[in-house]
Amino acid sequence: MDGNVESQINQILESHRKMVAQFQATGLETMVAAAGAIVDALKKNGTVYICGNGGSAADAQHIAAELVNRFECDRRALAAVALTTDTSTITSIANDASYQDVFARQAEALVKKGDIFWALSTSGASPSIVAAAEVAKKKGAFVLAFTGTKDSKLERLADICLCANNKSTARSQEIHQLAYHIICKLVEQNFSDSPT
Repeated sequence: MDGNVESQINQILESHRKMVAQFQATGLETMVAAAGAIVDALKKNGTVYICGNGGSAADAQHIAAELVNRFECDRRALAAVALTTDTSTITSIANDASYQDVFARQAEALVKKGDIFWALSTSGASPSIVAAAEVAKKKGAFVLAFTGTKDSKLERLADICLCANNKSTARSQEIHQLAYHIICKLVEQNFSDSPT
């Protein structure tokens, strides 16, 4: 490795630092509103359905695990489902219809009025995510979007959108993870018997 490696690392870290600073300056109200919507839905026996592709699929599973099990303290399990985990359902829909329908079909089957539909797409234009958000919206769900591109199709569909705008998908996803950890903490505090 040559001397440029440290320079590259420093550029990445500086870009991340700037993203965090921008997020801190502009994203607080969005996180409070998102957490409030989730708490309200869960207290009314709603469910949080989460989906994304690629790294965002892993984020969807991560969020569901934090809500169903625990984040930082003990409390009752919270109703959350990652639509990215049922391989038989996903592959049958992709095979029999199209990949674009893999989350929309699940939303059609599962989502009801009063639920939260949490859609993650850094482009904000992923056909499978947009299609699912459209179905969820028609069914009366509250659509929460995490994107990485301003004024995207998904942002226009969403009731609340957190846009971590950056040319780098990785930088956007880093902000998404920070944001959903904060949201999970805020949500958990409303259901905890032993708040931290």
